[in-house]
Amino acid sequence: MRPAGLIGSLGTMLVAGALALLPVSTAVAAPSAPAASTANPATAKATATATATAVTISPVDLDGPAVSTVKVTVTNAGPERMRSLKVSFGGPVGWAVQPSVLQVGGSLAKGASAEATFRIQVPERRPGFTVRTFTATATYRGGDGAGSATGTRTQHSGTPLANLAAAYNNVGVTDESDTRPGDYDGEGNSFSAQKLADAGLRPGGTVNALGAELRWPNVPSGTRNNVSAAGQAIALSGKGGKLVFLGSGVTSGASGTATVYYTDGTSGTGSFGFPNWSFDPANAHGATLVASSDGRNRPDGYGNAGIAYRVFAHSIPLDPTKQVEFVVLPGNGNIHLFDLAIAS
Repeated sequence: MRPAGLIGSLGTMLVAGALALLPVSTAVAAPSAPAASTANPATAKATATATATAVTISPVDLDGPAVSTVKVTVTNAGPERMRSLKVSFGGPVGWAVQPSVLQVGGSLAKGASAEATFRIQVPERRPGFTVRTFTATATYRGGDGAGSATGTRTQHSGTPLANLAAAYNNVGVTDESDTRPGDYDGEGNSFSAQKLADAGLRPGGTVNALGAELRWPNVPSGTRNNVSAAGQAIALSGKGGKLVFLGSGVTSGASGTATVYYTDGTSGTGSFGFPNWSFDPANAHGATLVASSDGRNRPDGYGNAGIAYRVFAHSIPLDPTKQVEFVVLPGNGNIHLFDLAIAS
C-alpha cells in the first residue's frame, strides 16, 4: 500500500510505460469472465460487457487512506486490428483518478491486449459492510466494430450479516394478550400470532412457496422477527434458478431491486415487490399469496376482524450454474421480509 497523499501530486509521475502491448494469448478471456483477485483481502467482483472486446480491471487496494495502482486490460477479440484505442477509468463519486484517460499508440492485432495503469486516491475505510464499484471504458476503431466496451469491478469490504435473522429490525407479530410491542406498519399495528397460527404460520414452521422451502421466524411473539429492507447485505449459500422472498408490504409502494453476488466474482440484479399487507390486490407487483390471517393486533388490542392481513412470496432469477455468496436487499423500508431461500 502506498502512503496517502494528494492525488494532484500524481501529475509529476511519469506515465510512460503505463500502456504496454502484451503477448498474444491463446486463451482470450470470455467477455463475462471475472478478473482474478489475490492482492486484496476484500472479496473482489469483476465483470466485462458481452462484446468481443474484453475490458477487465485489476483488484483495487481499499485499505486507505492511500493511492492505489489499478491496471485495466483491453483484449481485442474482434476480426480486425484495433486502432485509436483510448481507456478511461473511474471509481466511486469523489475518488480522484490520475490520469482519467490514457491513449494507446499503434494498433492491436486480434487476440492482443493492452494494459493501462491508473492511480486512484482511496479514502479511509468506512466501518461496516461496503460495496465499491469501478468502471473502465475503452473506445476504439476496428476490432469488433462496436466502437466501445465497458468493464466493471465491484469489491466489498467488511462482512455480510450471517443470515436474515441477524438483520431483524422490526416487530411484526404480537400475541393478542400483549399487542403493545408491535409496529409492523409504523402505526403500532402487527400480525396476530394466534391468527397466523390458524393460517398455518407458526414459529419455526416450514413454508413452501414458489418451489422454495422457507421458515417462519422462530422467535417469540413481541420480538423482532422481520427485516424492513434498507440495503442490508445477507450471506447466502447455494445454487438454483431463483431466489424466493417471503414477506409483505407496507403501503402500495413496496418494491425494489436486490443484487445477488456469486462466488466466481459476478453479480446480477432482480426486481420484486409485495402488495400491502391488506387491501391491495393479492397479485400486485406479480407476488403470490402464501397465507391470510383474520384481523390484526392494534396498540389497544386485537381488532379489524373480517379483514385479511397477508403474507406473500416473490422471486428473482439466479444463474443456476453459479454459487451464491450473498445478497444485498433493496433500499425500500416498505418491503418487509420474514425469510428468503434459493429454489431450483
